[in-house]
Amino acid sequence: MQVSILASGSKGNAVYVELDGVRLLVDAGISAARIAKGLGDRGVSVQSIDAVLVTHEHIDHVRGLKTLAKQYHLPILATQGTLSWIEGGAAFAEDMQRITGAFTVGGLRIQPFDIPHDAAEPCGFRIEGSHCCTIATDLGVVTDTVQDAMEGADVLVIEANHDTDLLRQGGYPWPLKRRILSNRGHLANGDAAWALTRMKKRPHKVYLAHLSEENNRPALACDTVNEILASRGITLDVESCLPEGGADTVM
Repeated sequence: MQVSILASGSKGNAVYVELDGVRLLVDAGISAARIAKGLGDRGVSVQSIDAVLVTHEHIDHVRGLKTLAKQYHLPILATQGTLSWIEGGAAFAEDMQRITGAFTVGGLRIQPFDIPHDAAEPCGFRIEGSHCCTIATDLGVVTDTVQDAMEGADVLVIEANHDTDLLRQGGYPWPLKRRILSNRGHLANGDAAWALTRMKKRPHKVYLAHLSEENNRPALACDTVNEILASRGITLDVESCLPEGGADTVM
């Protein structure tokens, strides 16, 4: 299994997952050119992608989707709510496929799961084969459904969007702060950490994703998570994702 973070944050998100010979792109929130370069740097061509999985319709998750679809006609899989609200989606509707539950791509079983976020019908993805990867970002709270989807993942990509104190004391207008802090907003560092403490099987690698450039710091996110884990006697390989990506795990 290879998991590569091509980009992460409010300016764009994209994760490459290769497992058992199947190549997936989860979200396309950066330009198609950046995606092609990021994949090419890893020896992967865009044409070889078997499917693009889309978590929700916000621009930082679909920015490059139209160009990818028009140039390469890659299958685009998402919930009906997401498909309906992708801006400009009518131009590549023939490449879109609606998902309603677990499905397969190649020999992989992919389980979408509901996430609490202020989008039409957002979801995370649990990708299962000889290994397991779960991607859970853009969520205001870790529900039982999300916690179940995390369990047993070998590689986990989980949101650690903000430090609550930095957010509250920062310069964002209060309505935006309230949205981020809500159960349909974004996950705080501490909340991500406590979700990790509840996992029965420890992941091989944890990526802290979608960090706010205004209300968080990569070192702060890691320190907060590791301190909470240590308070429960847990040690994990935790890494903060940078906006430009660059993180890779191969198992």
